Amino acid sequence: MSVKILDLFAGAGGFSEGFYLNNCDLVAHIEMNKEACETLETRAIFYALKKKNKLKFYDKYLLGEITKDDIISKFNLEKERDSVIHAEIGKENYVSLIEEVKKKLAGEKLDIIIGGPPCQAYSMIGRSRDVNGMKGDKRNFLYKYYVKFLIGLKPKVFIFENVPGLKTAGGGKYLKDMQFLMSRAGYNTKFKILNAADYGVPQNRKRVILVGWDKNLSIDEYPDFKKVERDYLVKDFLSDLPLLKQGQSMKPIKIKNNSPFLKKMGMRYPIVSDHITRPHTEHDLKIYKIALDQYDDGKLLKYNELPKELITHKNTKAFLDRFKVVDSNAKAAQTVVAHISKDGNYYIHPDKRQLRSLSVREAARLQTFPDSYKFEGSRTSQFHQIGNAVPPMLASRIASVILEYI
Repeated sequence: MSVKILDLFAGAGGFSEGFYLNNCDLVAHIEMNKEACETLETRAIFYALKKKNKLKFYDKYLLGEITKDDIISKFNLEKERDSVIHAEIGKENYVSLIEEVKKKLAGEKLDIIIGGPPCQAYSMIGRSRDVNGMKGDKRNFLYKYYVKFLIGLKPKVFIFENVPGLKTAGGGKYLKDMQFLMSRAGYNTKFKILNAADYGVPQNRKRVILVGWDKNLSIDEYPDFKKVERDYLVKDFLSDLPLLKQGQSMKPIKIKNNSPFLKKMGMRYPIVSDHITRPHTEHDLKIYKIALDQYDDGKLLKYNELPKELITHKNTKAFLDRFKVVDSNAKAAQTVVAHISKDGNYYIHPDKRQLRSLSVREAARLQTFPDSYKFEGSRTSQFHQIGNAVPPMLASRIASVILEYI
């Protein structure tokens, strides 16, 4: 019997992907964003077709030759589609959602709950930008519903993921209260701040990874997520993609370059989609060119050192790196966050010939999503989904260790 997983606040499914890669059964995903739900459905269908050795139909979907509904109907994949529950978890519906998950389990035991609530309320940047410091924001208390799912479904283990700001949010009271409620629900908990770059991800991305386990299990310490040695660089994840200018997009195509590196990483797929770029203003492109010139000279652009006619922000003392080139020669790039959906100024492509910010697929590559991963919705939504995700490579390393305890 495969290990049964529930993904709460699932987003686009980066955390789920790590467990899919370890042959787990994703019983259900609960997510409030409609486009992210569509992405989750597509991924569930991908794995169902893979099991049936029918990925040629997935390829046809990527190429626009068949609809998702056609695939669902042809292969009776209603169960996979319905594993995705489009809902905002709250006081009014958490009981019914727990019951819905129980129905999907059909009498079997849930093994693991993964996921973490939206991080904006705990983010230090989010608190600094909000006039009330996020006090009273209902997202501060979503962990209480997470605990309700623990009580209602009694998994053996859970993994709760969030931003490092969780440690200090509310003066530390949210994390303390969270662990108290989890203990009262029957779980021992410990947490550490892990950097995804230490686990093979080409991106510095620090996150609180809190692990909880049933007090009856013979676990007495935080799992040993061993760091990995690697010599590959950021450019190895980007260099094979076709060149694009700003505002251009590439239709899903079969790429002839087989990229042995990406194949070794498990990220290569015969068809690449979502290689889509956003348009930029002439003003921003002038700044990008200056940033790239300085990058070539081994320097980082500081906003307050730009020519006066290019400075439009009043704040010239903070966020001086608001225009930043992705360092292709580094082992890890800057953190890909949801703000990439608003503009690409912090993610300037290192290739001067292209003079633009990262494409959707390039951002997904830095998050270690495989090329087979199709993001549904608008370009803005795709960027948002990617920026909020748990990197699948980190999730897979977490999953492989956690599964040893099950």
